[in-house]
Amino acid sequence: MINKNLKVKLGKWELDNPIIPASGTFGYGYEFAQFYDINILGSFSMKGTTCEPRFGNPLPRIAECDNSMINSIGLQNPGIDAVINSEFKKLKKVYRKKVVANIAGTTIEEYVTIAKKLDKLPIVGIIEVNISCPNVKKGAMKFVSNPKHLSLLVKALKKSTKKPVFIKLSATVTDIVEMAMAAKNAGADGLSLINTMIGMRLDLHTGRPIIANKMGGYSGPAIKPIALRAIYLCKKATGLPIIGMGGVKDAYDVIEMMYAGANAVSVGAQNLVDPYACKKIIDDLPKVMKELKIEKLTDIIGKALKYE
Repeated sequence: MINKNLKVKLGKWELDNPIIPASGTFGYGYEFAQFYDINILGSFSMKGTTCEPRFGNPLPRIAECDNSMINSIGLQNPGIDAVINSEFKKLKKVYRKKVVANIAGTTIEEYVTIAKKLDKLPIVGIIEVNISCPNVKKGAMKFVSNPKHLSLLVKALKKSTKKPVFIKLSATVTDIVEMAMAAKNAGADGLSLINTMIGMRLDLHTGRPIIANKMGGYSGPAIKPIALRAIYLCKKATGLPIIGMGGVKDAYDVIEMMYAGANAVSVGAQNLVDPYACKKIIDDLPKVMKELKIEKLTDIIGKALKYE
């Protein structure tokens, strides 16, 4: 039974609850159906998808850290046509809701091509635009740090699709609020905050970087305070709907993200630690809400901003 007190909205799209497994940690969804009914999720963000297939970065791609991890997968994916013709067909056998379609590219034209192919698909609820992946040498970093380039991208996407467009930003830039405002002013419907930070680990026996690509995306509970700050500042500046992410491991973290201004919350690295993580969080939310005397989740979104 759906608990109406857990319902939230991302723009006009109503979710049964705010829990969205983050892109890159949940595949194309159906892989997790062997563990539990994935229809209990608010939604999920599919693996970052590009125009053409990508084989990703060389191995090793993963390095463990204290209370965190580093990955350098490199956007390995089968390409948008294979996702539409194969991955979505598999997903529809076990999933009846809409997905957050995470897309990536190196040029505006590549992003637009993918957006046009997703535009008429009922299974897509939101297009989440990854402009901030730290794991590709030839990537979209010009969009993540340059407000003019970001503005051009958002405007092109808004002309290419009627789907809501959410821009996924990085906290590694000088001023994330400037980038958030550029996205808003260009017509973005929402934001996803934050992508992984950038980190590095070295082998103590050789001094060699553990990851073949030397550096990668740093994620896990250690980055939560950075994510909270970014969500808070961007909510205050833009007022846009936000999918918050970064270090979420339990229902308490979800509440904290929503206090900062998140309308929904993505769970990333914790899925790799525990495939049941999102189910446990959804099960725990009503108990934590009762403990904290919260009646409806919609009542607490941006609560921290009231203390300005």
